[in-house]
Amino acid sequence: MKIFIIDFEANNFIIEDIKGDFLFNFNGLKNYTPKKIDKNTILKKTPISFDRYQKAFNQVIEEIKSGNTYLLNLTFPTKIETNLTLEEIFYKADAKFKIKYKNFVCFSPERFVKIENNKIYTYPMKGTIDANIPDAKNKILNNPKELAEHTMVVDLLRNDLGIVGKNVKVTNFRYIDKIKAGNKELLQVSSEIVATLENNWQKDWQNLLLKLLPAGSITGTPKKKTIDIIKKVEGYDRGFYTGIFGVIDEKRGFLDSAVIIRYVENSSEGLVYKSGGGITLDSDVKSEYQELIDKVYLPF
Repeated sequence: MKIFIIDFEANNFIIEDIKGDFLFNFNGLKNYTPKKIDKNTILKKTPISFDRYQKAFNQVIEEIKSGNTYLLNLTFPTKIETNLTLEEIFYKADAKFKIKYKNFVCFSPERFVKIENNKIYTYPMKGTIDANIPDAKNKILNNPKELAEHTMVVDLLRNDLGIVGKNVKVTNFRYIDKIKAGNKELLQVSSEIVATLENNWQKDWQNLLLKLLPAGSITGTPKKKTIDIIKKVEGYDRGFYTGIFGVIDEKRGFLDSAVIIRYVENSSEGLVYKSGGGITLDSDVKSEYQELIDKVYLPF
């Protein structure tokens, strides 16, 4: 079994033995002995200015009005200060999928694709609300903007799976997961989509993944044009953020992967936390800016 890491633009496709010089926990499969970190966490956020965000947001809205994109995942880095190292963040983080590799740590709640018994599954996440808001579940599920955004991502992922598989089906549309977000609890809306692969898919698994990348939930639709707009509007290098990482066992015909979100990087400018959200024509700039900030958290 090996682990792989692919950056947002698929310029870096890294394959390592699971005993390599990094830390990971992939839904219970891990390569380390747990450590207890007894520190009270300090986290200070210095996000980009609202004016900078609003300028980018308005550019996206103009692109939507021009018909160049219908949904775009707009992200930015937030400068942070914490009393924890990246390794300590990794050990303390509570997440299904987490990795500490070189200069970044990721504690992701979002699976990308899973392949087992020649079936490929994907689980797009789109739509988040504070669980403490009264009637939060009904509010997120009945919000027209959130429904439209989620439906577009599901359609995009259905099309993506159709590139590599057959008999594509949406088997669970818009179900709710609870996610810990620091001192908050969030409700996250997801769907399940499945398709059938050829029996020998593992012989060309790297190319299979590249056909699906970048992940639709963190780009938008239509994918190719939206990626061009993202590069123009965001004005920074996402790097490994919004790429994917996972495990592959070619003999068993098993692959599992996650989207690299909830991401802290030790950059040349210090620690940054990259985050964002989906923009549609119905989006409110102040709400989207607040969502970008709210997603900067450590899941302890």
